[in-house]
Amino acid sequence: MHAPTENDIRTSFVNASVRERSSLSLPDGFAALDWDTVDFFAWRDPKLAPQGYLVVPLDGALTGVLLREHDRRPTARAQCAWCEDVTLPNDVVFYSAKRAGRAGRNGNTVGTLACAGFECSRNARKLPPLAYPGFDRAAARDRRIAALQANVAAFARDIRDSD
Repeated sequence: MHAPTENDIRTSFVNASVRERSSLSLPDGFAALDWDTVDFFAWRDPKLAPQGYLVVPLDGALTGVLLREHDRRPTARAQCAWCEDVTLPNDVVFYSAKRAGRAGRNGNTVGTLACAGFECSRNARKLPPLAYPGFDRAAARDRRIAALQANVAAFARDIRDSD
């Protein structure tokens, strides 16, 4: 992912109002991020605890999605729909997002289970355990990274292309 500017981030949101875009707070350390290891850019709003933001490169442009965490936790250990890691060291929560355009204004939403702090890029880059002798762990990690990118892009595309 290339290094976006603050303005690139703010203008990328497809399901947020002008007020929501202007009031969002970028995370500490935004300028120092290593963009080579970022499959998508996501963070929790430090001022509004249940609110999160997702920015993903999609079809040659950035697409931003405003997310809201639901206060109800899954009753069983949930699996992140994005990184699909079965040995997660972190919590998974349910996020919902308004669809873009008319569908979102009519109240239509999309939901997903995702890592609470958006640790997916880090989780996908861990070497998986040795499944059997001769198992190519690096190739398995590369497949997980590609799957993560496809899963996040599909979610953002579903939000963006709702009309």
